[in-house]
Amino acid sequence: MTKTKWMLIGILLGIIFTSLFLWEWGWIISLIFSFIILIVMFNPKGGKITNDIKNLLQTMMETNRKETFIQNTFLPEPGAKIAVGLSGGVDSAVSALLLKQAGYKVEAFFMRNWDSTANSELNHILTEDEICQQELDYNDAKKVANQLGIKLHRVDFVKEYWTLVFKKFLKEIELGMTPNPDIFCNRFIKFDKFFDHVFSDKSFDYVAMGHYARIVKIDDEFFLGEAVDYFKDQTYFLAEIKKEKLQKIYFPLGELTKKEVRQIALDNKLSVAEKKDSTGICFIGKRNFPEFINNYFDKKPGDIIDETTNKKIGTHDGVLFYTIGQRRGLNLGGFNQPYFVSNKNVKTNVLYVSNGDLNARLFSTKITATNFNLLVDHKEVMGNVEIKIRHSEVKYEATIISFDKNVVIVETIKPVRAVTTGQELVLYKDYICLGGGQIV
Repeated sequence: MTKTKWMLIGILLGIIFTSLFLWEWGWIISLIFSFIILIVMFNPKGGKITNDIKNLLQTMMETNRKETFIQNTFLPEPGAKIAVGLSGGVDSAVSALLLKQAGYKVEAFFMRNWDSTANSELNHILTEDEICQQELDYNDAKKVANQLGIKLHRVDFVKEYWTLVFKKFLKEIELGMTPNPDIFCNRFIKFDKFFDHVFSDKSFDYVAMGHYARIVKIDDEFFLGEAVDYFKDQTYFLAEIKKEKLQKIYFPLGELTKKEVRQIALDNKLSVAEKKDSTGICFIGKRNFPEFINNYFDKKPGDIIDETTNKKIGTHDGVLFYTIGQRRGLNLGGFNQPYFVSNKNVKTNVLYVSNGDLNARLFSTKITATNFNLLVDHKEVMGNVEIKIRHSEVKYEATIISFDKNVVIVETIKPVRAVTTGQELVLYKDYICLGGGQIV
């Protein structure tokens, strides 16, 4: 369970014991809250009651994090000239607004990185709105720029995105991995190619983005820090940024929650204040993953094998279309418990599954990552740390077993579900991101 759930259970237990000893009818209250504890423990979605309590806890956590974080968060010097990425969404719009209000010299940049036709996305049937989505986003960015009175540049990295991000993404899928293109996008496009483009103009001092993260400055050294908003924190996606670039980056939203950002947009009547957040693959958008991948890989039917009994229980469309821990799309019915992907063999095209959400084959305690991108001094990567293996609210306590030649091995205190090759292992200590590497 997550730390949030444990905090919630602790509060509920306190209410139960208090009720039992202080009120004559306290046992009734105790029964009610005992039932809520069962919901919290065994229903990952929680329900409205637990979500309301979770929101209260989140507010408490954010207040505490703000008090801790505000001391070391980096701020550019007054009057600095800053290039801000403006995507047409509310986060980047508020970032630009805050920079403008703070008195910085601000120019905005809209990036175009994907072309469905040029990149052979043939089987995705676009609606009229989707065909023009990038143009709609660009128009929204123009409205915001005009509203704020800042110059907007339009830059095209379609070729670079295909070469550096998407080809790497496809190559790793072909190897049976589950890569994260958002991490590649930040590393190779937003904080590399775009970086170079901006600083080819010597007049710019910093690049700003609408990510939920912070740049922390301690004793003239720069670090990647977690955002105040624990649930929106995006440092997982930023773990492959090169350390030397941190001194030229600023994240205006680092000390704000998503709720506060939305309210700032509404209070300032920004044209995108009520626009929905974008989802899906970085610069590509929301896609049905198997259908999307089918643009680049043919279906290749094979056997589904129960990893415990070694018996065939079904067929699949090709192991490349599935990832570890996946349940949907297996089309396995009539069993007492659901099946989940627990392994796959690309060479034999065999997909292995295990029965039950808590099956031991789905869990690991030892995790290895290669090509680790170090964001702190090497000596900091030792002892006890916290880790993430995917972008979510979950962090796990772990101990570093070894760190040698950019290969990190950690052992978690508790078993971790669905550790997947190709995903990122990101390490944290004291709210600072130590870096990340690909899980093997």
